[in-house]
Amino acid sequence: MEELNLLVFLSIAAGHEPRAWLVSAAAAIAVGGPWLCAVLLGRTAWLHPRERAFLLAVLACAALASMLAHALAAGLNRPRPFMVGLSPIYIEHGARGSLPSAHATVMFTVALLCLRRPALRSAGAVIFALGSLTGWARIHVGVHFPADIPAGLLLALVLAAAFSALGAVVARISRGSTQSS
Repeated sequence: MEELNLLVFLSIAAGHEPRAWLVSAAAAIAVGGPWLCAVLLGRTAWLHPRERAFLLAVLACAALASMLAHALAAGLNRPRPFMVGLSPIYIEHGARGSLPSAHATVMFTVALLCLRRPALRSAGAVIFALGSLTGWARIHVGVHFPADIPAGLLLALVLAAAFSALGAVVARISRGSTQSS
């Protein structure tokens, strides 16, 4: 599995002989993708006032996703490609564990939760695509291995499922308290 991860990395990453225009584009996406996601969420909240409470809960879940991804990455302490000399680093980044990608975890968590709501599905689809593009860009600029991105998606799936289960419990409790009144 590790050989496949390395092979895919070498085919995606800019490496030591990059195309300047592609590195510039990837760097802009790698850094700006999450900010674009935040702007899209703000726009979505503006356009869908009835979904604002849900979107605030999504932001809280995103914060939890970030903390969990960083904690897992610190615990696993898997080096990044630039740390082992496979690629120069093309964006500013600390030398800490890379698996799972916190960017992928957060963006995919937000996307998956938005995809659950009819009014938010188009925003969720765009955020999912943006998360995928950001994942590619972060591999290209040498800060992630390919496996780090689906690992972030897997963690996002677990968090979205837990969020949904918690929401179902809260809804059941609130229906029970309404019926007993």
